[in-house]
Amino acid sequence: MEPQFGLKTAEKLNVREETRKFGIRDKLGYLFGDFGNDFFFILVSSFLMVYYTDIFGMSAALVGGLFLIARLWDAVADVAWGRFIDTRKSGKQGKFRPWVLRMSFPLVATGVLMFIHLPGMSTGFYEAYAFVTYILWGTFYSTVNIPYGSMASVITNDPVERTSLSTFRTLGASLAGLIINVAGPLIIFVDNQANANRFLLAAVIFGILSLSCYMACYRLSVERIVDPDVQGDKANLARTLKGLIRNKPLVVILAASLSFMICFMLVGAVNVYLFKNVFHSAAALSLVGFLQAATVFVAMPLVKPLVSKFGKKETASAGILLAAAVYAVMYAMPGLSVQAFIALLAVAMFGYAFFNLVIWAFVTDVIDYHEFLTGLREDGTIYSIYSFARKVGQAIAGGLGGFAIAAVGYDAKLNVQSPATLHGIYTLSTLVPAVILSAIFLIVVFLYPLNKTRTLHLTADLKKKKEALPK
Repeated sequence: MEPQFGLKTAEKLNVREETRKFGIRDKLGYLFGDFGNDFFFILVSSFLMVYYTDIFGMSAALVGGLFLIARLWDAVADVAWGRFIDTRKSGKQGKFRPWVLRMSFPLVATGVLMFIHLPGMSTGFYEAYAFVTYILWGTFYSTVNIPYGSMASVITNDPVERTSLSTFRTLGASLAGLIINVAGPLIIFVDNQANANRFLLAAVIFGILSLSCYMACYRLSVERIVDPDVQGDKANLARTLKGLIRNKPLVVILAASLSFMICFMLVGAVNVYLFKNVFHSAAALSLVGFLQAATVFVAMPLVKPLVSKFGKKETASAGILLAAAVYAVMYAMPGLSVQAFIALLAVAMFGYAFFNLVIWAFVTDVIDYHEFLTGLREDGTIYSIYSFARKVGQAIAGGLGGFAIAAVGYDAKLNVQSPATLHGIYTLSTLVPAVILSAIFLIVVFLYPLNKTRTLHLTADLKKKKEALPK
């Protein structure tokens, strides 16, 4: 038996009539949000491990443990903050936008603190400092990212427009990745070695840019969908949990996203060691960063026609399959030159760019399906659950990254690593993503139920219910 809508909640859902129509300003505003997020997120995910091992002198295994603990804590903080946001009333500036602005300042401040190195301190001091500042930064990141991610479902209720927001969000992240991955290695490495003062300089520069982007997000975005009464059904946690368990699209997309985050957080951390130690060219990371952004720009105009013709599920799964196949080829060819490796890597990045470009539209579909099941519109809660899975993925990847680098025998004190260590790093960079991406392909194709036809039916059913309500 198909679940029915809760009319009580639907009656409370209104659209701000006095606001301007959805347009390019909203898309640019949403782009700036992830632009700001990823200035620090990508800096941290790509270079913090090498900062801790090479500058603070921490063991890779301990860094992995720190990442695991911090991300698990962040996952809990995400859900708690999402529930908190869903119990707040929408103000004149909306429910989510004000929190993005308010919490961006402590977020950026703690981000800069992570990269302050006090010379001459004990190893224990550096370890304690790393634990405190990193966990604090992650907590503040939740207070910004959860309201930001929840905004997409209240900026517009049109599925095509939501796909545009997803695309622009990914574009924002790609632009940040382009800047950090291209400029970052050039700033923070001196003679192929990590430099403490350069790391701090990068953190300050990217922190200022991050704040500017958050302000632009706040100024350009508009929340149009309003749920003024949040104290009734929203407090029914049991009803929410029951809906979450029954929400198969949510469960499947959580599994796929968790796996994806494990894959590319791990690859991002290991790639620094791959290019620095295997290819002896940390500067080549700049080219990789440029190509990663370039593949998104190439894929971006293809997304809308492909999704319109085949659907989000179909487009994303095809891209993931292409990426998995290319990584498998790279593993089978361990003698590749750095130029050949990067060329093949660009093809893989082009493949998984399609998944990245539509993933946030998947989340808005899942939010709609939750309303379909429960009659509750809980954007913050659903998004925080999704973010929870991503943080668990980051936790696992962070732990695996440190443990894996330690397991293959990496020693920061050695100028040249052993052949076995170099082979292990290469395997982590190629075979592991090939296996994980193949698993994601199978999950999306065989388990995710919202194909093109079912998504269109879901949107139409929700629209009819709301149009049938008394004015």
